[in-house]
Amino acid sequence: MLAVAEIHYIRYEANQKGCSYSDIAKRMNRDPRTVKKYAEMEDFNPSKVKQTRKAKVMDPVKPILDQWIKEDLTKKKKYRRTAKRMYEILKEEYGFTGSDRSVRLYVSKRKQELLEQSEPAALPLESKPATAQVDFGEAPFLYQGKYVDFPYLVVSFPYSNAAYVQVMPAQNQECFLEGLKRIFHYMGRVPRVIRFDNLSPAVKTILPNGERELTETFQRFVLHYGFECEFCNPASGNEKGNVESKVKYIRNNFFLPEQTIYQLESFNESLWEKCEKDWNRPHYEKERLIAELFEEEQALFLQLPAKEFECVRYEQVTADKYGFIHLENNLYSTSPRFAKQKVLAKISYHEIAILTEEHELIIKHERLYGTKQKSMKWQPYLTLMAKRPNALKYTDFYEKMPEEWKNYFSNCTVQEKKEALQLLAVLLKEHDFEVSTQALRIASQYGHPKVESIKQVFYQLINGRGIREPIQPKKHVPDMPEAIRGVRHYDRLFESQGDVASWNK
Repeated sequence: MLAVAEIHYIRYEANQKGCSYSDIAKRMNRDPRTVKKYAEMEDFNPSKVKQTRKAKVMDPVKPILDQWIKEDLTKKKKYRRTAKRMYEILKEEYGFTGSDRSVRLYVSKRKQELLEQSEPAALPLESKPATAQVDFGEAPFLYQGKYVDFPYLVVSFPYSNAAYVQVMPAQNQECFLEGLKRIFHYMGRVPRVIRFDNLSPAVKTILPNGERELTETFQRFVLHYGFECEFCNPASGNEKGNVESKVKYIRNNFFLPEQTIYQLESFNESLWEKCEKDWNRPHYEKERLIAELFEEEQALFLQLPAKEFECVRYEQVTADKYGFIHLENNLYSTSPRFAKQKVLAKISYHEIAILTEEHELIIKHERLYGTKQKSMKWQPYLTLMAKRPNALKYTDFYEKMPEEWKNYFSNCTVQEKKEALQLLAVLLKEHDFEVSTQALRIASQYGHPKVESIKQVFYQLINGRGIREPIQPKKHVPDMPEAIRGVRHYDRLFESQGDVASWNK
């Protein structure tokens, strides 16, 4: 695979400057097929521009061609209409009588004009359409009964003064890219140029000549969504003044006084409407609604790629003798069978998925933010616990267990405990305690249930079959004398035998 910088150069030359694959290949001393491969790679998506010409026969179709060219500039090169195809459509659908050469000349000249107009040399500070600025802010929130400071990611659009915001649990790379991706996919479009601060999730090093060495994941993110990135000079926040102002505006108007967050995902969902409602006011200079201006510039945005970028990173770690791995000074459980073995941690902004080296899932955890915390998932440990069932009461798994299960285990024999723990090891792999507790509750209606009965009811519940009612016989069943347990049965037996013996005499 070519270096990321070479891929970026190929895609920029092909999709932004409109150079031919053979021309790029000569300059890079590469095979044209290699250039074509990376220019059209599906996982990354840039764009390009070009075009004009004159003749009376062309005048009626120029607006049509202009519209097609502008639409195509938001697409990858291989998805754009060729001048030949445009000519054919004009003939078939619009009755065009000019020559194909006239169309080719106009398309070529017009594309070149549009390319010069939208060259990314213009900084976002100049308030060009389809440019954006990005920054983090911080605000206090009441989250799960505690006051905490959460960062929030703001993407502002200086031309229209619109902005979107998402609250994230941290300012790490996964949160940074996840926030950007959410905003892109919510809009259904990608800004052409985005200006950033020199934040660590994106910039690894600032080089002496003013260039940046970007992090590998951020480079791939930029290639995937096809936008051009620019960076402020160190300690020059004024170079992205629009987003700096937006960070303060959003904190004062959206998040103060402290907002209560019950669930972060649903809170972020509510922010889309809140942002768009704020656009129903005039632009501070242009005396037009922000919503109208933003709708105009959105038409110039790039199209989304076919695939979503996965904002994750992988780390290979070794579990300790208890099967725990250490990540960012926190502990996450795996499984006893992986004690002292290497596993793969797939890290996203909200989740830690622990995989085998063959990428098979072992267990998932909610990502912990902070230090010296522990996340324990007991399900993989239950089979081991079944071998020593009396140790159950001394685990925090028992403390977190629903009361119904605690009561059930207190009435179990040792063998029943083993069977019940083995059953839970299976049931909790795909489901939480809610369904298994419901199954236990139903199975216990007629007394202390066998493990097999709980299992049967559980699968009836998850398969949607419901619980069958007890069979009611159609005929009346005669009353039977009460069965008496105990040694008195032997006394009655001897009495009856004595009666029979005396009768025989």
